[in-house]
Amino acid sequence: MARQVFFSFHYRRDVKRVMQVRNSWLIRPEGQATPFFDKADFEEAKRRAGGIERWIEEQLKGTSVTVVLFGAETYTRPWVLHEIKRSYELGKGIVAIDIHSINAPGQGTDIQGRNPLDYVTANGRALSNLYRTYDWVRDDGYKNMHLWIEAAANAAGR
Repeated sequence: MARQVFFSFHYRRDVKRVMQVRNSWLIRPEGQATPFFDKADFEEAKRRAGGIERWIEEQLKGTSVTVVLFGAETYTRPWVLHEIKRSYELGKGIVAIDIHSINAPGQGTDIQGRNPLDYVTANGRALSNLYRTYDWVRDDGYKNMHLWIEAAANAAGR
């Protein structure tokens, strides 16, 4: 079953790594992985009336899972933390994926950042205690991300 997925990430620093992750299912032979559909158009937020918060709410509609793709500075981004918080409040499945070791064209790899789920709490507990975190390279995200997304959706009852 194809999933509607919202990707949360630090655009300026990580977009080249993020694009590799977001497009990874497109380059597979047919039938090797269940596709997911990215509901976000991150450039649209800059042009739309009503601001970023309204844009985030619109992008989260109809999604079952939020995938937090994090690099070196993602945990410092207020809108990423907001997206995580809203995803939790809306009962979305959440999965965090460390992307620092993806070799980005013209950039190479990056230093490891902190998990943004450590910086969002619910009932006094960091969300990193409630949701799974993976490393794209070490845990073979190319092969397994669709399984992580499906597990997050199922855990959230979606």
